[in-house]
Amino acid sequence: MVYQPAAGARDLLPLDVAQKRWIEDRLQQVFHRWGYHRIITSTLERMDTLMAGEAIQRQTVIQLQNAEDEELGLRPELTASIARTVVTRMAGATYPQRLYYNANVFRRIWENRHNRQQEFYQAGVELLGAGGLLANAEVLLLVADCLSALSLQQWHLILGEAGITRSLLSVFPANLQGKVRQAIAHLDRIAIDNLPLSEELRDRARIILDLRGNSREVLQKVQSLDLDSAQKEAVDNLKALVELIESSSDFPLILDLSLIQTIDYYTGIVFEVVSDSEGQARVLGSGGRYDRLLGLYHPQGENIPGIGFALNIEDLYQIIQSTQQLPQNPPASDWLVVPETANADAAAFAYAQKLRYAGDIVRVEIDLGGRDAEAIRQYASDRNIAQIAWIKADGSPVIESLPQKN
Repeated sequence: MVYQPAAGARDLLPLDVAQKRWIEDRLQQVFHRWGYHRIITSTLERMDTLMAGEAIQRQTVIQLQNAEDEELGLRPELTASIARTVVTRMAGATYPQRLYYNANVFRRIWENRHNRQQEFYQAGVELLGAGGLLANAEVLLLVADCLSALSLQQWHLILGEAGITRSLLSVFPANLQGKVRQAIAHLDRIAIDNLPLSEELRDRARIILDLRGNSREVLQKVQSLDLDSAQKEAVDNLKALVELIESSSDFPLILDLSLIQTIDYYTGIVFEVVSDSEGQARVLGSGGRYDRLLGLYHPQGENIPGIGFALNIEDLYQIIQSTQQLPQNPPASDWLVVPETANADAAAFAYAQKLRYAGDIVRVEIDLGGRDAEAIRQYASDRNIAQIAWIKADGSPVIESLPQKN
């Protein structure tokens, strides 16, 4: 019998880990520069925690049950877990809280289920306790800084505003709003044409569907609609954000008021990071503002504003892989320490320990015996180890440097 990982799971070998860490380390450096602190939450959550914000569909959660028949699930995303943690474990914390994570998430994929990946890796941030223009701008500019740190080219950010889009949908009959919303979320013109709507409402749905493109043009289109005072204020706020972003950075920005997540989760801006490389669009991450989510977990129901994003490590890897930036081999050891006789064993361990703490990170292996000098040299050469320290019985080393492979 050949033992394999569970369907939808996979193992990461040392080179896979080195490449994944290359991406995560660069993102982590950016998060630190912006003043964010890492948070680690439980992989396992209660189902009522995961479902509280209606952010996910129950059938996508990989569910478990404990001895007390408590419904549990593997986290399919991090925002709900972080929201729960902050309001229940960080009472009295000063705001804003800037938090980031590198973590695995689990999702059951139902389409073409056989062996579909179910474990994914994400890196992202949550900025909690701050609303308004500057908080929105910080998160969008932070996304751009992350992609710059990875030297990504040919990407753009699609920016929407869930509150504006939701309010524009309010004119539709209550029994049809969900279908109109789904049709717009999936850019489905045929579905709109087949809904029992008046021509006026059908035209409005088409207009919402077409609120995508150059920011100035989209804002002009939406301002031409019959807006109430709250909608006008929201559009003005969006206009101010776009102007601030465009004056602070030069990344491509597409305004898209048809951008709707298929779940009721976000209350303000929503966005997607999309790669255009090799003529194929790939969503690298997404995020948005959720000002009512934390209140669902708060003991007193207090709403705390929040905004964040998640980047998909696997999708970033697929793009970066073609640029030859990623490590092509696991990190090589710097030293191989070899006791020449049994009497030199203790001295070899002592010398190896001295080397390990001689610099920032020095990788030192001990030869474990059982092979002659030529086999030891061949092993070191195969592993691209830079130096061998031959330790004599009196503890003195003889250093041999080896040619390095490119």
